[in-house]
Amino acid sequence: MFGINLPSAERLIRLLIGLAVAGLAWAAPAQPYVMLAALGICVALTGLVGFCPACALVGRRLRG
Repeated sequence: MFGINLPSAERLIRLLIGLAVAGLAWAAPAQPYVMLAALGICVALTGLVGFCPACALVGRRLRG
């Protein structure tokens, strides 16, 4: 279906940053932070799965 379009180093970075952003939003729960938590979870999921829809839209592919 969808191929992996993120290199392993970027996947790890996305996972860590996504979890950090979601954790920051969780630490200060308020209305605007719900969107911040959702953004962090989405970034972490792209790192976990290895597929980024935005990268696919611009035609980014892994070499080899």
